[in-house]
Amino acid sequence: MSKTPQQNTATDANGVSVIHSQAHTSGLQQVPQLVPVSPGGGGKAVPPSKQGKKNSFVDRNSDEYRQRRERNNMAVKKSRLKSKQKAQDTLQRVNQLKEENERLEAKIKLLTKELSVLKDLFLEHAHNLADNVQPVGTETTTTNPENSGQ
Repeated sequence: MSKTPQQNTATDANGVSVIHSQAHTSGLQQVPQLVPVSPGGGGKAVPPSKQGKKNSFVDRNSDEYRQRRERNNMAVKKSRLKSKQKAQDTLQRVNQLKEENERLEAKIKLLTKELSVLKDLFLEHAHNLADNVQPVGTETTTTNPENSGQ
């Protein structure tokens, strides 16, 4: 006892078909359906910069075309030069950092040797002091023949 809905199809300004269906006596709300007009099921998105342009034949001998190509070629050359310069700058910076790193590593080695020598001197001096110090309470009076004449 169900009735089939009626469908009305219309195409809007963007080339999209809108299907309106009416359901008789079912009490359902009408919902428009968007269907692409092309049989392929849709197309590629077109960027805004290209929407107003038509796919027309470009005369490669025209002055406008030659000027555009010349400007584009100059822009490409400029971009490539800039990229090349940036790569050279980066390589130069890398070499500078490598040299600085080598200098710093050499300085670390030198300072480490110096620290080791100073530490050895300190430990030797501390050991000699410990040998010359007598524990408290066991002091003995020794006479020094050099000091006895005073």
